[in-house]
Amino acid sequence: MKRPFKLEVLWSWVLLTRSRRSFERDPDRHRSVMWARFQTEVLSKSPKYRHHKGQALEAFSVQEKLEFMRDFDQINTHGLTLDEAMEVAVQSEQSRDFAPTLNGVTVGLSSGTSGNRGLFLASEKERAMWVAAVLQRILGWSFRKRKVAFFLRANSNLYSSVQSKLIAFEFFDLLQPLDVHVTRLNQLQPDVLVGQPSLLIRLAKAQGETSLSIGPSKVISVAEVLSPEDERVISEAFGVRVDQVYQCTEGLLGQTCPHGTMHLNEDWLLVEQEWLDEKRFIPVVTDLRRSSQPVVRYRMNDILHAGTCTCGSRTMAISRIEGRMDDVMVLQGDVTVFPDFVRRAIAGAHPDIREYQVVQLSGTEISLFVPDPAHWDLASQALQALFDRLGAREIVVISAQSLYHHDGSKLRRILALRA
Repeated sequence: MKRPFKLEVLWSWVLLTRSRRSFERDPDRHRSVMWARFQTEVLSKSPKYRHHKGQALEAFSVQEKLEFMRDFDQINTHGLTLDEAMEVAVQSEQSRDFAPTLNGVTVGLSSGTSGNRGLFLASEKERAMWVAAVLQRILGWSFRKRKVAFFLRANSNLYSSVQSKLIAFEFFDLLQPLDVHVTRLNQLQPDVLVGQPSLLIRLAKAQGETSLSIGPSKVISVAEVLSPEDERVISEAFGVRVDQVYQCTEGLLGQTCPHGTMHLNEDWLLVEQEWLDEKRFIPVVTDLRRSSQPVVRYRMNDILHAGTCTCGSRTMAISRIEGRMDDVMVLQGDVTVFPDFVRRAIAGAHPDIREYQVVQLSGTEISLFVPDPAHWDLASQALQALFDRLGAREIVVISAQSLYHHDGSKLRRILALRA
């Protein structure tokens, strides 16, 4: 018998609580049990994976977004095709009506940080699990009604599922002008403000100029890399710590704990680490809670920094998300420049440089956007000093007149354009 959605959320809450306790008691045993159950209950229904029954995780091939989308028809467990799912998702984007489903399954479209469109599927049970995870690990439980302002490029049944008597979920369309958002926010007076850093920075500026006057008790950064400089500005403007949620098309991967450190949700994720150096790694993720669209050994395009935390949880702590592998520059002479190197050089050039973008155009040419000409000179000198120190010679830094970015997309402050 099918449970009402709210009861499904409550049951999911119970399952998540049990899952976390099981992981904290014995991580290895928990992973083993979850993996075996996932193979039996989920992978057996996927045309691509049903013949892999009983095999170790390592026997499955590592995939990236290209393969994940290419094999969409064979991976999903509902018999859906990529063409029909994409049609529903695109129509929702164009009409801005995000209620339609496909055979009862929510279909969402993501542009992705790298600009490649991705699709995600979520059944009603998966939506309930996502809502329970958001309430338990991100928003926290409260008997006081809270208003959440959620800035997104596109709404979804998944996100609107959070709506309840205790949570008023308000969708703010990123394609709308800022002054429209400011007016609505002043009227709403949200308790929780959720958005990507490039949007939160603009709201922080409006708050400082007094056109915006809100006092959220929680501010959450999503979708883009949150730099330390942006985090400071946002935190100072709203007077609260900026928490982060690590979520993408592939699922809800992690969130900030009460001690301020991001943790990956290892009670439902298997996370393999491809190390780039002693602190940086690329995560390869298997999501043991996704049933409509199984995610198995998915190689993310993100660069994470391993960290530590005093909260006591045994789930993997992440000190920061540095950026995407697409953001790593490879300059003439095969010189690798990680995003953090560039970010620190710009931050060290002058404390007032807050708006900037560095784009690699070729092996020898870098585009730099900084609005203030004097600050541009300092930032350019800092970049040249960095490149010299790393052994990259004859690098030309040219001035950009505007950001390489359009409304509704994710802002990347450091970007390597590939030929």
